[in-house]
Amino acid sequence: MWRRHENWQLFVLAPVCLLVVMLAAMAIGKYWVAPADILRALAAGVTGEPTSVDPIRQTVIWNVRLPRVLAGLLIGAALASAGATYQGLFRNPLVSPDILGVSAGASLGAVLAIFLAAPVAVIQIMSFCGGLLAVGAVYAVGAVVRGRDPALTLVLAGVAVGAIVGAGISLIKILADPYDQLPAITYWLLGSLTAVTRADIGAFLPAMLLGLLPLVLLRWRMNVMTLGDEEAKTLGIDTRLTRLALICGATLMTAASVSIAGIVGWVGLVIPHIARLLVGPDFRRLLPASIMLGGGYMLVVDGLARSIAPTEIPLGILTAVVGAPFFLWLLASGKRGWA
Repeated sequence: MWRRHENWQLFVLAPVCLLVVMLAAMAIGKYWVAPADILRALAAGVTGEPTSVDPIRQTVIWNVRLPRVLAGLLIGAALASAGATYQGLFRNPLVSPDILGVSAGASLGAVLAIFLAAPVAVIQIMSFCGGLLAVGAVYAVGAVVRGRDPALTLVLAGVAVGAIVGAGISLIKILADPYDQLPAITYWLLGSLTAVTRADIGAFLPAMLLGLLPLVLLRWRMNVMTLGDEEAKTLGIDTRLTRLALICGATLMTAASVSIAGIVGWVGLVIPHIARLLVGPDFRRLLPASIMLGGGYMLVVDGLARSIAPTEIPLGILTAVVGAPFFLWLLASGKRGWA
């Protein structure tokens, strides 16, 4: 366990370890690429200088491995930071980024687009819009049904909206062509980075940065929000606007992640726990720790997904296999990170 005054060691070592993991993720796969070739190809691509790296390897590095590694890094960081935000905001260690129905809404949008035989770009757009609409519906229900605890009201509204959206997904799966559309829907719902391109990174990055902005700007207010609404109001915090800004930021990142990679569970639930055990509950340290750990975790899982079996394993399966036992261990060991 890292002591509080030793947290600086984590933030020094973590970026170095993350770079090593990125290099390893670009090297492994069905087509092995030596790390030296990767570095030479990347340097040549940046500087424009000629290189001795084989053209096939250059194509693999720039058009296949690099987009996939960047996507895994960004998606893991987005889901982990969103999970840390939701858990602190709702003061509940069991909360994950899909608690307000964003993952279910994004899934419905993508499933509907696949059912309508839409191209990949339209699938991603409908998925992104579906996630935002689902959270908008949750917030509308929370505004109409005013309870004593606004956070609890939002959670319950998210459960209800998620159930309705899940029923819609099930209906579309029943109506889908079992030989073409249904396998595509099932595989998308399990999560994968197989089809990620550089254009997808360009579309995802602005959404992630825009969603991350309120989390960074309001990081000190996030610490106050974890004390509860009454205490936060006493300290001069507008809890309604602060909660709305934080939820919008976390939702935007989650919806963008789901639109690119499908459903990748457990990242936003487990990784914030690990970060909290390492650096404590202070959101100013918790947020960067979650970002780095989440990105590294996704790279490791994606590397396993494309190397441990003849056929690539969907990410959702591996994250559940790894995440669920670890989460049970966290529950058994107590909530030390929440003290």
